[in-house]
This record gives sequence, C-alpha cells and structure tokens, in this order.
Amino acid sequence: MASYDALLKRYRAAGQEHLLKFWAELSTDDQATLAAQLDALDIERVNRIYRKAVASEAEGASGEDTIEPLPQDASDSASSEKHDDWRRAGLEAIARNSVGGTRLGSSSPKGCYDIGLPSHKSLFQYQAERIGRLQTVAEEECGKPKGSVVLPWYVMTSGPTRVETEQFFKSHEYFGLDPKNVIFFEQGTLPCLTMEGKVLLDSPSHVAVAPDGNGGLYAATRAPLSSENKSHTVLSDLAARKISYVHAYCVDNCLVRVADPVFIGYSILKQAACAAKVVPKASPTESVGVVAIRDSKYSVVEYSEISKEQAERRDASGALVFRAGNIANHFYTTDFLNQIEKFEHDMAFHIARKKIAHIDLASGSLVNPTKPNGMKLEMFVFDVFPFTKNFAVLEVARQEEFSPLKNAPGTGADDPDTSRRDLLAQHKRFLEKAGASVQAGVEIELSPLVSYAGEGLKAVKGKTFTRSGIAEAVEELDALM
Repeated sequence: MASYDALLKRYRAAGQEHLLKFWAELSTDDQATLAAQLDALDIERVNRIYRKAVASEAEGASGEDTIEPLPQDASDSASSEKHDDWRRAGLEAIARNSVGGTRLGSSSPKGCYDIGLPSHKSLFQYQAERIGRLQTVAEEECGKPKGSVVLPWYVMTSGPTRVETEQFFKSHEYFGLDPKNVIFFEQGTLPCLTMEGKVLLDSPSHVAVAPDGNGGLYAATRAPLSSENKSHTVLSDLAARKISYVHAYCVDNCLVRVADPVFIGYSILKQAACAAKVVPKASPTESVGVVAIRDSKYSVVEYSEISKEQAERRDASGALVFRAGNIANHFYTTDFLNQIEKFEHDMAFHIARKKIAHIDLASGSLVNPTKPNGMKLEMFVFDVFPFTKNFAVLEVARQEEFSPLKNAPGTGADDPDTSRRDLLAQHKRFLEKAGASVQAGVEIELSPLVSYAGEGLKAVKGKTFTRSGIAEAVEELDALM
C-alpha cells in the first residue's frame, strides 16, 4: 500500500490533496482504510472524466446537434415474415453454447421482488426459469442431448446489494440452474464531486462514492470477479466458455425474454456488433428516450432533447417518426465488448446534480445540504451506440416484452400491480393463441418452465379454462378446466 507521502504527492499533483486533510487526526485503522481507498482510486481518470463530462454538457447545451429519425433500413419489426428465420438462427447459436445473458445492476435488489403473482415468484426466479426453459427448447428443436445446452447468466449487482443477491440465489438453490453457470459481478463506483470537480469525503476517512451508472457494465466486465484471481473477469469467462453473443437487459422488466432467440438470431443475421430492442412510443409526449441519429451517429435521444414538432412528426403510414422507445435491452458480440476499452475514454459521462452529504473541510462536521451541492457522474449503457459501426434495431410489441417495475405499489403505472396484470394477461394470450378459451375473470399463471414465449401448449387446443390457478407443468392445466 502506498505511504502517506506517496499519496500526498500523487493527490497534490491531481489537485485533490484535501482528501488527506484529516490524516493526522485519524486512528491507525482509519488511516489504513483511507490509504487503501485512495491507493486504489484512479484519481487522474476521475479528473479526466469530470473535464470531459463538463465539456460535453456545455457542447450539448449549445443546441447545435442534428437529430434525425432512424433510417428505414436500420430497423425491423419482430412481426416480420423473417421472424421464424431469426428464431431458428438464434436457437442454433444457443444450442452451440455461444450465447450468454447479463442483467444490469440496480441500487436495490429488484430481482428479489415479489410482484404479487399467484405463485409469489420473484423476478429473478422468472428470469432463471426462462433460461432453463430456453435451454430445453434449444436442445429439443436443434437435436441436442438433454442437459448439453448451457446459457450462462452474468448477474451484475451494486456493491451494497451483492451479498444480499448472492444469498437470495443460494437460499433458492439458484432456481434450478447450475451454480457454476450463474456468475456475479459488481458495478463500479465513482467519487462524488463538488461543482468544481473536487472529490467529497463522507467521513474524515472515506471518500463519498456513487454507482457509475448502468453503463458501468462495460468497465465491470474487465474487473476481477474476486480478489483471489485478478485475471478472472467476465470477459475472460466469456472467452473461456467460447461465448460469441451476449444479451443484456434490465432486471425490473417482468416480460423480458432473456437471451431471446428471435433477437439473437436477428442480430446475428444482420451482422450487428451491437443492437437494441425498442418498443413504439405510446404517444408523442411519452417521457422516454428514443433510438435515433444524432450528428450522423446512432444514439439515444432523451425526450427533452426533441422539439414538440419532431415528437409529433409522422410518416406516410401514420406512425411516429421518432418512435423507437429505448427499453435498455441490448445485443453485443463479445468481440465488440472487448473493443470498448479502446474508445471508452472518448465517451462522456453524464452529470447528475444532487444533494450529497459531505464533510466540511473547515470544521470536520458532516453537512446534509438542502439543495444540490455536488455531482454524481454516470455512464449509460447506450453510450456505446455512437461508436458502433454495425448497429441494428428490432421493434417489438410492448404488451409482449416490456412492463418495467419503477414505482411503488398503488402508483398506477410501472408498479407491481401493472407488472402482475401484464404478465397474467400475456399468459392468457399464450393459451388463447394455442386454441384454448379462458373464461372472463379467470387468471392462470404459466410457469416459464411450461412455455418461454407461447410454445409447447398444443395440448390445450379446444379446452376451456374456468378456474384460476398456477401451472408448473402442462399437465397441471387440466385441473383448471
């Protein structure tokens, strides 16, 4: 570990020597804690990120960006006649064990949440069971031996939620998945800064830090998975498993199709290095970012950056021109993930001005501000889009693939009640599309182990369901007639 003198020299050169102001007053243990944190912190990188973020924000405020809708050949619809070809290509990639999935982190372990389904399954369990079912579908449809197809699951947590998340998986026996194929890794953090770029302390012996945004995914894939083996990272694990394609998604979406073979196959056949799933905007005024073209490059443009006239523009068919609603659902080749480090220094972090509790340097007392006094720096997962040469966009039906959990119960939008409603409504559509009838008021929950996306339900054709209930196997549906 670096000595006090070495730390002071380094931090003085970076203009951040105030972080050592209370050194002489600290206990030996607290000195060791602070020294370890400062030694590990790349303060030069923090300064670069701050300068780049401030310059980028100022440039964006100039309003000189040219924003255009996606060209027609850049996107396709999942309802295309090519759907089955995409699905087959995706299943074949999965059957070759060439596909992995990762969930984006959260400041709280939303994946543990029970949205009130009859089964009381958590979001994590639903996603795990979808993975299990998809492995089986790929084996059956591609003629592979039972148990031979593996979809590794890389679960990104924040620092504070990692222990709780891992314990949740262990207590539920990984929801039937092999533990060696569930890999936990941690989202990074960045120091909180004053408006002038000075690092804040939240105690005399500790730098105030905050998660570096869901775009921290990229740096996190290069970080050691444990302190015991510094060379073992997500990227090295993907390479060891010969994974060529990765699907990343937000954990809070109860309808997410983990490693969706249609999306995987579509992206492969389009030869995309990176791709995004989108849903059509519900209205011109919906507060959602859209995938569009900014200064001739693919980007996500926030709703506040589009004029009223742009938001209301429609094409010849009557559809909104800026309609590709971003849902944080992405495809990557592992080759692309390995290239991100080369251009990451060109990506500008976003500034979030916040009320940040901090130590007053004059008094040493903790200050809890009543108005924003500093900034947190975040990278977003879509910030790689402008650096992607081969990019593709797949538009999917919102009711089938997007129902996020963002708000508290009873809010009426994007809350546990709407998640529950949307998932059970989808299960009803699965049964009806397979030829069954479901009486009004009847709620049937289909385990993902029964059907991933509506397949495997031929046995219900011609049947009428009159009772609500849960089906963990197709045979159990007979009891609900």
